[in-house]
Amino acid sequence: MRRDRRPRVIVVGAGIGGLTAAVALRQVGIDVAVYERAEELRPAGTGLSIMSNAVSALGTLGIDLHLDKRGRAIETFQFLTRDGRPIRSLPLKEIGDRLGAPSITIGRADLQQALLDRLDGRPVELGATVTGFEATADGVRVAFADGREAHGDALLGADGLHSVIRRQIAGPTRLREPGYVCWLAVVPLRHERLADGAVRHYWGAGQRFGLIDIGHGRVYWWGTKNMPAAEARGWHGGKDEIARAYAGWADEVGEAIRVTPAEAIVSVPAQDRPFLDRWGTGPVTLLGDAAHPMLTSLGQGAGTAMEDAVVLAGSLAEAGDVPQALRRYESRRRSRARRMVRTSRAVSLIEQLERPLPRRLRDAYFRWVPAPVLYRQNESVLTFRAPFTGSR
Repeated sequence: MRRDRRPRVIVVGAGIGGLTAAVALRQVGIDVAVYERAEELRPAGTGLSIMSNAVSALGTLGIDLHLDKRGRAIETFQFLTRDGRPIRSLPLKEIGDRLGAPSITIGRADLQQALLDRLDGRPVELGATVTGFEATADGVRVAFADGREAHGDALLGADGLHSVIRRQIAGPTRLREPGYVCWLAVVPLRHERLADGAVRHYWGAGQRFGLIDIGHGRVYWWGTKNMPAAEARGWHGGKDEIARAYAGWADEVGEAIRVTPAEAIVSVPAQDRPFLDRWGTGPVTLLGDAAHPMLTSLGQGAGTAMEDAVVLAGSLAEAGDVPQALRRYESRRRSRARRMVRTSRAVSLIEQLERPLPRRLRDAYFRWVPAPVLYRQNESVLTFRAPFTGSR
């Protein structure tokens, strides 16, 4: 690629990672084409967290999505027993205040719309199911199932957990399934125990439940329950089964389930993959879940993909040699992404404990661990350090 010509990046996947990459790349003057296999880009999904590190990352490129207006800044974050007794609070607001970047909870559809608005009407090519890619003398060619082709200087695989781009780079890699199901929903809800900006995680035996204020009178809730991986993968139970699973839990937990329409509840199995050390080859690389899928316990899946997008854009803006810039991006991201994947998995295993003694030891640790230790552990996750200089 000549330095006197703007590079063109093909992004495969219009999820949160792919759209953020498109926003970040355009912010630094790089042309982007986004391709998505879905036939329609509809608002979808439940809720998620965009923590201080992701907000800081966007800020290094001068990107402000006004997420605090579309969602809700976290004011309190508590761990509780299944019946609502406090275990420990996390100092996320205090850390965010010190870092100058709040942690935000938001509906996935609201975040999607914020990113699409930032793209200012530039279209996403829909119904584009990628079948493979080929490096060429001047870049990369991408083939789609309907016979279309796309040509660019670089290809970014942001096509999620079952990434076609990843499979061509690294071959098939197995899913890891720790053996629990996740139920998710967003519902209008007011409850006296759910304050504005509250995040509340309830722990039981092999089960968890989360209640999260995402603003505008809405609550994102999620529940988990241990079961064999095959059962979690193919779960077809109903709302009544979920309600029975949380019988006897705190009143607000039962109320959230009660007021949620059955059709609004999404079921997904807990899954990640072994960490992938090689994310790319030549003019091709990966981002987000395509590169490093992780379990949800840190609430960092979307935020880590946003960090990827910012570092990718900064790396490509620094140099004219595309493969060199992509390898630089990968080396800058690999260590932190590996840590996020490992920590998410470790926390998940601790949170899903079933046996009484390990659960008591876990709860005692969280109750009595010194506050400075807890602060340092969380601050290290919530701090983004840009590997390049200044906003663009």
